[in-house]
Amino acid sequence: MSRRRFLAVGLLVALLVAGVGSYYASSHPDGLEYVAGRTGFGDSAEDPVDTGSPFADYGTKGVDDARLSGGIAGVAGVLLTLAIGGGLFYALRRRTPEPEPQLQNHDPS
Repeated sequence: MSRRRFLAVGLLVALLVAGVGSYYASSHPDGLEYVAGRTGFGDSAEDPVDTGSPFADYGTKGVDDARLSGGIAGVAGVLLTLAIGGGLFYALRRRTPEPEPQLQNHDPS
């Protein structure tokens, strides 16, 4: 399998898991929220800084269906991670120096 095909299949799987797999995600709070509510310090938490974000709280602002909203947010997260990671890899890649041109000896005789 070529590298390009391997990466394309990996991207497709990641998008399917993010978009379709999120449809089956639990609506119950995650472990940290559960423990915070159980021990009584959940109410003392401040609002996160991403509250105004279009993808805050694992959803998409403006989409009423919770499962579709989560799927869109998941796909956007995969694409954003790919763009940032790919951009960093491209910017920081190891570059091989170009070979210096060799001087030719011209024999004057």
